[in-house]
Amino acid sequence: MKLIIAYIQPHKLSDVKEELYKAEVYKMSVTNSMGAGQQKGYTEHYRGVDIEVNLLKKVRIEIAVNDSFVQPTIDAIVKGARSGEIGDGKIFVVPLEETIRIRSGETGNAAIG
Repeated sequence: MKLIIAYIQPHKLSDVKEELYKAEVYKMSVTNSMGAGQQKGYTEHYRGVDIEVNLLKKVRIEIAVNDSFVQPTIDAIVKGARSGEIGDGKIFVVPLEETIRIRSGETGNAAIG
């Protein structure tokens, strides 16, 4: 079992979800986040003052998958999120020790579904 965490551009979320559905990955958690990377932000002029914006809006997607779904999930995220420009995002794959479905008490691979 793995936990896949992806940071992508907000406008790419619908494309990524579409690719994930094609890969038969339906369960995910999505949150808005802010971060800085190679893009290094930008400067904005507000009410006569220059403001440096170095935390940019991103979307964080978390998906718990069984081992057989790791590569298809990664491929779907890359296909949906890639534009070829700096700031496309990052994917992290983290080992998942245990999963428990609260409703039924199922554990491990069965709990992920």
